[in-house]
Amino acid sequence: MQVTFLGTSSGVPTRGRNVSAVALRLPQRAELWLFDCGEGTQHQFLRSDLRVSQLRRVFVTHMHGDHIFGLPGLLASLGLAGTCSGIDLYGPDRLRDYLEGVLHTSSTRIGYPLRHHRVSAHASRGSTLLEDGDIAVRCAPLTHRVPAYAYRIDQKPRPGRFDGARAQALGIPPGPIYAQLKRGHSVSLDDGRIINGASLCGPERPGASVVYCTDTVFCEAAVELAQGADLLIHESTFAHAEAELAFARQHSTSTMAAQTALAAGVKQLALTHLSPRYVPGNAVGPEELLAEACAIFPNTLLARDFLSIDVLPPEPPPPPGTEA
Repeated sequence: MQVTFLGTSSGVPTRGRNVSAVALRLPQRAELWLFDCGEGTQHQFLRSDLRVSQLRRVFVTHMHGDHIFGLPGLLASLGLAGTCSGIDLYGPDRLRDYLEGVLHTSSTRIGYPLRHHRVSAHASRGSTLLEDGDIAVRCAPLTHRVPAYAYRIDQKPRPGRFDGARAQALGIPPGPIYAQLKRGHSVSLDDGRIINGASLCGPERPGASVVYCTDTVFCEAAVELAQGADLLIHESTFAHAEAELAFARQHSTSTMAAQTALAAGVKQLALTHLSPRYVPGNAVGPEELLAEACAIFPNTLLARDFLSIDVLPPEPPPPPGTEA
């Protein structure tokens, strides 16, 4: 999976940061998923290497404008392009009413299917929101001024590496049968032998996982959802000195984001959704927020617009008897 930040500011855009949007590219299926869609997101697509024609799903965290004002325009442009086969939309209960109202009053015709999915019930139950091939998505309720949700994307475990040399040593001829064995299936050979593919594969390889968490003050639901994730993308609207303001506005400080990452045992933390007050040259800038977070959770990076991160799954354990 590859994550690309298309907007990393909170509230309003700045010269260097647009408002919230994060793209998730799934190269194995040539798909693009979008998380939030602040104003100007389609312009950010044009400035990136991403292909908006691959967009298939949009996940919205909450109904504040800096997370949704770009969505009607993006959907309209996809309609004008005439190549979109359909978009699945996931978000708060009011998302459908908002989009239908904007598209109707602007006389905008969407010539492709828009499939709406409410996430509130899944978040309250902790049930799986989406299970699609090799991907599963869950969500959790956050603590904000309006209903808000975090999303977790998990790649399902993959079969272990196939031992082709061993298969040939067993007299199994290369060909289409290898594909079945690589998937762990049992196959019957012409000589009557039945070969269990799992016996020719190494340990199961875990998939990668990404959690997108904004907007919220520190909450246990986010910690639970993010357990063991490879990458946690978490809002960091305020510096630690502004903790009182963060609680009042139901946003996170840099230290709250780091505490969430530490408590969840994630591999890496990316700070996003920075207040426009923190710009280079001010008394407190983005680097100070990064330093505050790193003091608690060292493997933290500061997201910026158009930063891309390849999220790789952890290495599987070595086969028994091969440890150093």
